Amino acid sequence: MSELSFKPVSLGADVEQRSRPSLSYWQDAWLRLQANKRAFVSLFVVVGMVLFAFVGPVFWRIDPHAQDLDQTSKPPWEDRRALIVAPYQPWSGVSASSPEGDYVAPRSLEIVGDATTTFVRLVWDPVPVASGYRIYRQIVEPQSGEPLGLPLGTVHDGSVSFEDRLDIRPRTYWYSVVALDERGEEFPEATTIEVEAVFATTVANAIERGYVSNPESLSVGSTIHVPLHPFGTDYLGRDMLARLMEGARISLFIGIVAPFLFVIAGVVYGSIAGFLGGNLDHVLMRFADFVIALPFLLFMILFKLLFGIGPGESGILPMLVALVLLSWPGAARLVRGEILKIREEGYVDASRLLGTHTSRLIMRHMIPNTMGVVLVTFTFAVPSAIFTEAFLSFIGMGVTAPTASWGSMCNDGIKTMESTPHELIFPALFISVTVLAFNLLGDGLRDALDARMRYGE
Repeated sequence: MSELSFKPVSLGADVEQRSRPSLSYWQDAWLRLQANKRAFVSLFVVVGMVLFAFVGPVFWRIDPHAQDLDQTSKPPWEDRRALIVAPYQPWSGVSASSPEGDYVAPRSLEIVGDATTTFVRLVWDPVPVASGYRIYRQIVEPQSGEPLGLPLGTVHDGSVSFEDRLDIRPRTYWYSVVALDERGEEFPEATTIEVEAVFATTVANAIERGYVSNPESLSVGSTIHVPLHPFGTDYLGRDMLARLMEGARISLFIGIVAPFLFVIAGVVYGSIAGFLGGNLDHVLMRFADFVIALPFLLFMILFKLLFGIGPGESGILPMLVALVLLSWPGAARLVRGEILKIREEGYVDASRLLGTHTSRLIMRHMIPNTMGVVLVTFTFAVPSAIFTEAFLSFIGMGVTAPTASWGSMCNDGIKTMESTPHELIFPALFISVTVLAFNLLGDGLRDALDARMRYGE
């Protein structure tokens, strides 16, 4: 056997070099979280939502409950110009006797004055043999053989005019006038006019609503710009951005406080069950299985009755109690499994030999080593709680008006989804983004805190 030609290597100080600095468990987890772009961006989204909810009202001082019935259901992209008009004065209308001759459709249908959101006044030429007229309004141009739209009213006694003040919005309308015979039935032909209604307000109302900062510059016939609503207004004219901030506070409060409480309860319960083991462990975990089987909605209703929450009242406290009392078993199971593994470790036996008290052993050594699992559990529990709150508020069992939450805002927006979709889109978008961000953050934390994934690469 030939002699091996190995040469000793000098172990000088310049040979052994660290490839990376020594990092603690949490420092290494933070670096791994930063490397996960989706989770790291989600962390900033979560922080942004918290700042939006609790810091945003400092800068956006509009009252979320202040109503402006002149600006109901306005989308953010709508024209913000307003025409200054004189205060409303009752209109006596125009009357004329029917001329002789055969029936013809109403002629010369015209607008009296400006067509504004305050009123639209119509006048037309009288029709022979007509006993009265019926007026219709439509938001699309009526076609032959199709309905003329919403019947606004009927005029008799020689009146050939009509004043419309029924919920006029700044948009295009088509008004139609149909003559009636002596039996009150409509003649087949109608006269239609296209009308562009503009948003109008009085000087007093503009000052009261805070539309202008210099009231002296106002005059009838001038045009002003009303304050900007970046997310539009709801069906009562309330600012959507201010209500989204208030809704964020409610939704995040329930979404963070409830998981924090039931995760803490699950940590304590699961630690005791896992550490003691034996028959007591079986009894405790069977009780946890029993709690999991309890119907959440039923207990939500019972808690609302117990706390005296009547119909139409917000049930924030019953919802919080129901989430805490019925959601802890999941965290308890995870922590119990971790404790069962940790209690077999050598440092636990060494602590026992040194006479460490059981409570100190659990609190000082075992629970800190389960913090990774606890943190991930909490992160995944938050979006579930937010979605539960949104669902309960959506069906009317959680937060109700006038208190705002994202779920209750969706419940309000679904009623006008086709005509004003922004009332539903914005709160639904905030729910979706927040839930997605917490889920991606939880997924990233699980990868960053899992030792097997860290060292198994």
